[in-house]
Amino acid sequence: MADADGWREVRTVEQVREYLLTHINFALRRPGVFGGEIALRIYFDAMAYTDDCEQGWSEEQDFLRARRAFLSTGVRGAFESLWGAGTDDMAASVYAEFAHRHGWLRPDRILSRDGYDKLIGAKKAWCERDRTLEQTLGMFGPPSVYCGGTSPYFPKTLVYATGHPQDSLLCFHFWNEFLHLRTDQTALYGEPMLLAVRGEGSDFADSFTFTPVGTNRCQGARRSDQLSE
Repeated sequence: MADADGWREVRTVEQVREYLLTHINFALRRPGVFGGEIALRIYFDAMAYTDDCEQGWSEEQDFLRARRAFLSTGVRGAFESLWGAGTDDMAASVYAEFAHRHGWLRPDRILSRDGYDKLIGAKKAWCERDRTLEQTLGMFGPPSVYCGGTSPYFPKTLVYATGHPQDSLLCFHFWNEFLHLRTDQTALYGEPMLLAVRGEGSDFADSFTFTPVGTNRCQGARRSDQLSE
């Protein structure tokens, strides 16, 4: 708004920072609405500049490339190389890790230390059988960040976090197949199925604990790659 002399008031750094943080957290939850992974990278670039941590953000991207979590096609490409499909919600969960470590993430729920440890201890047994989105929410409760749209049929990622930046995020990746158009009438599953739980791992592929559905998708993706060579 301009004053009587025609000078326009400039927003403060804190106002700009709050604007970026708000939009980052919206974009992490609904990345497709905001423009997908490219929009996340633009927001993170701007936030890193505002917080004077461009070096840390650059090193994070180098680290992702070294772990093969970021390919020439981005983070989505890393998921696609793993199980033949990459979605915005999957990619957003990887960006959420950096946001969590740098205090940018605003979780809807913060796990206690006991709850976090129990979740880590339960993930292997939980992934021994195929699980639905509803079953997982019923077992572990609402996530810290719910990445994905409101449709009950489309892929989602549930992110669980503590209040401690040094604790890795636990990410539950769900998938659904669509036979033709992306509508509920053509969905293979009545609701998204859990492919894997992602946690710590020196290499991107090693950070996953797969369900039977997830294992089958990985094997199918490898067969497709072999046939295309």
